[in-house]
Amino acid sequence: MLAIRSELIPEGYAIALKGSDQKTVQNAFVRFPGLLYDLGLSGQPSEVLSIKLEVDTNPPPGAGLATSVVRRYFVLQLQHHDKASLLSGKLHAILQRPYTKGRDIYDLLWYLSDPTWPSPNLELLNNALTQTGWQGEVLTTANWREQVKTRLRLLDWKGLQADARPFVEPDFDPGLLTLANLEQVLA
Repeated sequence: MLAIRSELIPEGYAIALKGSDQKTVQNAFVRFPGLLYDLGLSGQPSEVLSIKLEVDTNPPPGAGLATSVVRRYFVLQLQHHDKASLLSGKLHAILQRPYTKGRDIYDLLWYLSDPTWPSPNLELLNNALTQTGWQGEVLTTANWREQVKTRLRLLDWKGLQADARPFVEPDFDPGLLTLANLEQVLA
């Protein structure tokens, strides 16, 4: 199922792969033991860099794509969902997942508190909702915010704040994850 890129082995990197192809969204973890230490990013030789890769083998139609060039340690060109499609994916997770993750609420606040962030890609969102058995009405520019607010009003906000704490930036106050703040950015 998974193949190790042979050019990484001569470079002296240990690579551990673990994957699953039992669901529509297949995933794999690629682990690089000792790489963070070798790069001077960690003082612990035993620390492992772990990257989770997910591939949706049956994605809902309608996603918009964008291409970005990223330069950090080296130049890399990435193709990814555009901002409207990213928001749609987050809204789908919040509306359909049987449990809500704190990091989803953080991401929603982060997206919607940026006044330049576009509205969701409703074609993608409605296709994703249909694919996962959505029982509600079709989402439109007129009703999607209210549907999200209705879902948010059912959540355990203290639990979400605690759940988000390990995933947010160190200087972010999880106490900002409140129903009032989310309703404000959804207005």
